[in-house]
Amino acid sequence: MTCTWTLSGFGDEIDPDPVVQLAVLQALGARHVEVRGAWDTNVVELTDDQVDRLGTLVAHRGMAVSAVASPVGKSDAFDPPDAELERLKRAVAVAHRLGSRYVRVFSFYRADGVPVSDIRDPVLARMRAFADLAERAGVVLLHENEKGIYGDVPSRIVDLVEAVGSEALRLAWDNANFVQVGVRPFTDGYAPLRPYLAYLQVKDAMAGTGEVVPAGEGDGELRQTLTALRDDGYAGFASLEPHLARQHARGGFSGPAAFGRAARAFRTLTTSIGVELA
Repeated sequence: MTCTWTLSGFGDEIDPDPVVQLAVLQALGARHVEVRGAWDTNVVELTDDQVDRLGTLVAHRGMAVSAVASPVGKSDAFDPPDAELERLKRAVAVAHRLGSRYVRVFSFYRADGVPVSDIRDPVLARMRAFADLAERAGVVLLHENEKGIYGDVPSRIVDLVEAVGSEALRLAWDNANFVQVGVRPFTDGYAPLRPYLAYLQVKDAMAGTGEVVPAGEGDGELRQTLTALRDDGYAGFASLEPHLARQHARGGFSGPAAFGRAARAFRTLTTSIGVELA
């Protein structure tokens, strides 16, 4: 069985300069970029002129934007909600300007000592408001299973997406993040989450240490996951987010050489199961 997925990657994992980001991605065979930051500026903080300049650079390369990787929802569940809604509005506006239908979001942290059950109601209310905005704007929100947020394990992710009940809220699947919260991604999460999975973020991790490693070199059950997606007819994006040099609250960094190593590891894995990357 052979199928084709669309390769993308987090440009700011490569370099702050989008010219370098796009050159490296194109050299690795990608025709898309996932935009989290450019010129050392987060995507929701870029000015309109910067967004337009970035869009021009992407277009001149004959490339496109797979998703806007916003930080929306990476805040405390009890912080005033208006600020995050405004950041989402900005992320949606950037997505429109860059021609992308996907915007990444998260489902909020909680303070130390706060039971996760205490944040369920505020999280669901905020995510419903996010989905309402997305529905009006004609975009799809991709919830990433970031460690430490409400939706970091399969049971709460299912609760979140089913309680919100919107086609404008789907899932960005990240194997490494699951490993880092003690979840076996394929074994524990694939069956309940597959109906809502719309986007693949590619990285792997070691269960014992949480260290992020290239795809197929960790405990993230990448081969099982990718094979099941192939068999299920998945035909979407596969976006490289290697985090091989450093990881921090707003993302991570790899640099061109390590990013290339991650891309080659992923392509070796997909080729071995009959998946082409284009």
